[in-house]
Amino acid sequence: MNLEDILVPSRIACEREINSKKRALESTAELLGSAEATLPVHAIADGLFARERLGSTGLGNGVALPHTRSIKTEQATGAFLRLDNAIDFDAPDGEPVDILFGLMVPEESTEEHLQILGHLAELFSDPNLRRRLRESVDAKEVLSILSGR
Repeated sequence: MNLEDILVPSRIACEREINSKKRALESTAELLGSAEATLPVHAIADGLFARERLGSTGLGNGVALPHTRSIKTEQATGAFLRLDNAIDFDAPDGEPVDILFGLMVPEESTEEHLQILGHLAELFSDPNLRRRLRESVDAKEVLSILSGR
């Protein structure tokens, strides 16, 4: 899978000053919403919040994968946030989160949704990749790292 199919530099935010899980999810929704003009940001945020109520999307090692589905989107869309300061995200390892990859997929795309989440989980399990993302300076560098270049 090539993340450049779902992620573009305009949906990558480095060094965001965010101090709560709620605000992190709202920022993720704002980035995802920038790709889908027909879908209000509050609807995306509602989907992210609803999924989060089912259980934390924190993976561990400072990474979270908030995700949602929508009947109003036609293709998978990604967003990346790197926070200035890690925040509590109820991750299974108890570690605060400073890297978020948000994902929105069409309602009926169950298999694609699971494939993307699996790819992201595997990608973010690499400590070297996480270190490089934390040291990155801009969106183009983040996209390059995530794309394996």
